[in-house]
Amino acid sequence: MAKVEYIPSYKKKYLNDVRPHLVKKFNLKSMMQAPKIQKITLNIGLGDAKNNSKALQAALDELMLITGQKPVITKARKDVSNFKVRKGFPVGCKVTLRKNYMYEFLERLCAVALPRTRDFRGLSHKSFDGQGNYSFGIKEQVVFPEIDYDKVDTIRGMDVIITTSSDSDEISYEMLRALGLPIRDKTVKTEEEEVETKQQAPAEEPVEEAPAEEPVEEANLNEENNG
Repeated sequence: MAKVEYIPSYKKKYLNDVRPHLVKKFNLKSMMQAPKIQKITLNIGLGDAKNNSKALQAALDELMLITGQKPVITKARKDVSNFKVRKGFPVGCKVTLRKNYMYEFLERLCAVALPRTRDFRGLSHKSFDGQGNYSFGIKEQVVFPEIDYDKVDTIRGMDVIITTSSDSDEISYEMLRALGLPIRDKTVKTEEEEVETKQQAPAEEPVEEAPAEEPVEEANLNEENNG
């Protein structure tokens, strides 16, 4: 009996729905020209990692629970005197997900984690880097159901970077939205964007009013008539 290969639901969605949609909308010549997600990277930065080994270990454990993959410790590449950091000091941890692991994480991110975010109104459409890659931040790691809130020592945020094979922000934007990532529509402005637009708009110049005509005194008119 042949062994059935496991395919994540988001990968099926990409192959069956998203890829044909991209080929049709952007007039691509073949399915092979359609962009795809290459990897998803999660990064946690810790400013006190060099002095607080418990915080670093807690971040490693939480990132492993969230992704199901062992993270690696990121180290400083050069000396930074302002932050008292020397080359080789630990500054955080990261995980790179590929193939089925990234599709499974993306499904849990879109279906469970992001909707649990406080006051969530969608991801910004301005977070593309100009080369088709998308990045955003998560303020609290407790939005993931794998994290036990009672065992959390402190709230930590993380950066999520989605690397695609496309070099166009427009195609990547359409692909990620079709996959289910809750990116806000470009045509719909949020309250914050409307406030920014009003602040950037030039102030209207005040219209100068015409000077009012001076009333003619009745005494002057009487003198002229008598004269």
